[in-house]
Amino acid sequence: QVQLVESGGGLVRPGGSLRVSCAASGFTFSSYAMSWYRQAPGKERELVASITMAGRINTYAEFVKGRFIISRDNTKNTLYLQMNSLKPEDTAVYYCAKHRTWDFSSEVRDWGQGTQVTVSS
Repeated sequence: QVQLVESGGGLVRPGGSLRVSCAASGFTFSSYAMSWYRQAPGKERELVASITMAGRINTYAEFVKGRFIISRDNTKNTLYLQMNSLKPEDTAVYYCAKHRTWDFSSEVRDWGQGTQVTVSS
């Protein structure tokens, strides 16, 4: 079955950097678009960034443009989110998501369990 396991979360100071990873298994990782979402306490889950199956096209939410980079290594079945210039408002649980097709406009079918990112001094 599909498994998405996030790692790399933690506590970081404002202005710092962190990279979270998502190890995928149980499906052909290179055939599907992937995304990162996040959910802060008391807020709805929101899309952070998406990437197509080959990694050639990606998209970002306005609030992370220029600060976060989504990437993938299809030889390692792993999705990454490099987060730079972190702000306290980036504090949230970050989730890895698998889409139904190679295109990230298709619906999300599977979720990871999430990894906590806390930005605080």
